[in-house]
Amino acid sequence: MSRNRRKSSGNKVEALSTRLKEKKEKLQQILECLAEESARGIPIIVEGKKDVETLRDLNVEGNIIPAKTGGKTVLDVVSEIEKTGAQEIILLLDFDRSGRELMAKLKQHLEKTGLKLNSIFWRELSSLVRTEVKDVEGLAAYMETLEKKVGHLP
Repeated sequence: MSRNRRKSSGNKVEALSTRLKEKKEKLQQILECLAEESARGIPIIVEGKKDVETLRDLNVEGNIIPAKTGGKTVLDVVSEIEKTGAQEIILLLDFDRSGRELMAKLKQHLEKTGLKLNSIFWRELSSLVRTEVKDVEGLAAYMETLEKKVGHLP
């Protein structure tokens, strides 16, 4: 292999390494901010129990409400949220089509309650993980994978 070709492939590895490190750091920042907001008492709405477990594994404490457990309807979830007395909630549903649909339904019902709806975390995470992670439940494994990749890069 010529020296120029080796140099070029070396630059690609460095660029990949830098991108992965930046992505991992950005994801960590978002998750830390999410944990801070939750610790301040802002409830987080996720789809299921595994999403709750994943957020706990990622050091997010506080009130995390699963929207799709125990046969809950959208109105059941809205009622549960209202009972918290919170002025704001964080919507962190899955990044796939069904997650987007559920988020739209919840927004439609929750906007009538006067609650501040925060979907910033969802947008930021969704834009970072794109097609690599389809649900909140996959975030912990994805973070581990990034950690391994970053650790093995020069």
